[in-house]
Amino acid sequence: MTKGFEPEPASGPPIDPQPGDPQPGDPQPGDLERAILGGLPELTAPQMAEAAGVTRDQARRLWRALGFPEYPDDTPAFLTADADAIRLLRGVMDEGLLDFDLAVNLTRALGQTMARLADWEISSLVQRVEEMTADSEGVTRVETALRLVEQFSRPFEELLIYAWRRHLAAAAGRIETLAGQDDEDLHVTELTVGFADIVGFTALSNTLTEDRIGDLVELFEMRCADVVATQRGRIIKSIGDSVLFVNDDPVRAYDTAEGIINVIGRDQRMPDVRVGLASGPVVMRLGDVFGPPVNMAARLTNVARRNRIIIDAATAGLLPADQFETRRMAARPVRGFGIVEPLAVRRH
Repeated sequence: MTKGFEPEPASGPPIDPQPGDPQPGDPQPGDLERAILGGLPELTAPQMAEAAGVTRDQARRLWRALGFPEYPDDTPAFLTADADAIRLLRGVMDEGLLDFDLAVNLTRALGQTMARLADWEISSLVQRVEEMTADSEGVTRVETALRLVEQFSRPFEELLIYAWRRHLAAAAGRIETLAGQDDEDLHVTELTVGFADIVGFTALSNTLTEDRIGDLVELFEMRCADVVATQRGRIIKSIGDSVLFVNDDPVRAYDTAEGIINVIGRDQRMPDVRVGLASGPVVMRLGDVFGPPVNMAARLTNVARRNRIIIDAATAGLLPADQFETRRMAARPVRGFGIVEPLAVRRH
């Protein structure tokens, strides 16, 4: 009988690990994703839809509404938790609380809000990860991030639910107030809309580094948000160099505009700003506001002087004459409104 072949043991000394070679216990690709999600993708799109108890088209629409891309049917891109989330929505629809179109709309609102929150959270925590890594010898950024996720996720999730409930109660209170009025449309309300804009932001951004631009925008948004909240208003959205806010009290809206100028335009380290105010009926949908006052407030910033407040005639009529002095400016064409006479305003 021929003896079977058996490989000879390797000869020579063992090869020592080199700097940079993977070591036992080193962070592996996907560790951070696994820590956040509680696992890694294992289901294909058809498998996820089947597990959730919805059609493939329904799963696709809800997944897109959450703000995530589609994947080929043969690609494992979904977790069991993804199917569980879709199944929750299906259960709500089965109970008749929501139809499918409304479920898609609410899912889209959730996805867009969470996407911005996640980007904001990560960009804010990156610096903290760098600081913690620098203070811990021999620890990688991934290891630091894993520790931060483990320690931070639970309290932040609790805070997230708390903040959502508080804002839900506030929104319900606004709808309840509208329901007590004669107007039957609960989406239309009278508001003063404010638009604050950094002067010459495009030219300014060309002279700054990326880090300085980011710091400037972050400080601008933060200070504006503080002023708006102090005056019991709401920021509807911020677009880099501008902020759109609303208030149901025109005097508080003016105080907001004046406060933004004080904390931004009068700070020598910050650029100048212009603020426009316009009042009237606006439509509130999907967390945004629409209507002529929104467009007018934005247009007025184009004619405002640096660190000045410009208002429309409707807002001027709402401000108490014994507290405010208005001055008509030269009539000028305003895109979408024809010839308009804006007004400069200041307190007595």
